[in-house]
Amino acid sequence: MPATDPRTALTRLVNAYRQSQCLRVAAQLRVPEQLAAGPRSAADLAADCEANESSLRRLLRVLVAMQVLTEEPPERFGLTALGQQLAADLVGPAARLFNSPHYWAAWGNLEHSIRTGERAFDFTFGMHNWDYYATHPEQGALFDTVMSANTVPIAGRIADAFDFSRFPVIADIGGGDGTLLMAILRRYSDIRGFVFDRPDVIERARKRVADAGMMDRCELMAGNFMEHAPSGADAYLMKFIIHDWTDSESIRILELCRAAGDATGAHLIVIERVLSERIGPDDLDDLLADLNMMVMPGGLERTEAEFRDLFARAGYSLQRVVPTGTHLQILEAVPR
Repeated sequence: MPATDPRTALTRLVNAYRQSQCLRVAAQLRVPEQLAAGPRSAADLAADCEANESSLRRLLRVLVAMQVLTEEPPERFGLTALGQQLAADLVGPAARLFNSPHYWAAWGNLEHSIRTGERAFDFTFGMHNWDYYATHPEQGALFDTVMSANTVPIAGRIADAFDFSRFPVIADIGGGDGTLLMAILRRYSDIRGFVFDRPDVIERARKRVADAGMMDRCELMAGNFMEHAPSGADAYLMKFIIHDWTDSESIRILELCRAAGDATGAHLIVIERVLSERIGPDDLDDLLADLNMMVMPGGLERTEAEFRDLFARAGYSLQRVVPTGTHLQILEAVPR
């Protein structure tokens, strides 16, 4: 049967979860780190990975077929370019988080979200995913790591794509560990800013900001952006925040930022995916991300027209959309 046969192709899609779990386990066992110095045998790897040799060999063979690893006789496994990306400071944390038990359990209830419009995560665990991360600090720390790992390779491109020098003080709302704000501050030496996020997130961010030597320019502030936003900023920056929330919740966040920045006429800078108005094959990643927002935090990805309408309802006017050369775009809005 040819590889392009529709039944075969669809069956591979149906069974794709098996590949996802293979990547998660490889990242969890730190296989990329163990192979960083060069090819090794399964027997050699098993001891360092604390794995069963026979079972590990079977996993490694699958990873070879997935082109994540190479196999060199006599049975020595090495990294491909894909395999290198599975390292702990690259895509490895995402492989672990997005294939972790709590993610899988929530996605297992996708049908509930489709039928009811409710968050599958809440249906599964009886709490919002942010509360889950606050009460499961290990998973919360992994989430932070993934967000940082996703931001690091694009933060510089975002800083270069947009003129942040116009804003002496930038408030990064829901700024996590400060990765994006610190990249902006490095690019523009005359500005300063603060990261505003939940207390548990701020505590996890403190060491990263201190290690970067940015405590004098990057202030850490704990709070809840559903209750208030800090005043005194010239721009309110949000990356991957608005897509986590419904329209009504997003409007509340934006209105609080508008009120906090009223005295300075602060601009709004939102960095998100912007969905195409017409669906094409290149839109799959964005549309799957949209489903993930529905299943996990209960939000959604939006088109430019939907962002424009959302901002208007919160008292902002969308001025422009700036491409970054990445999968994200920068939407700049001003108070109306």
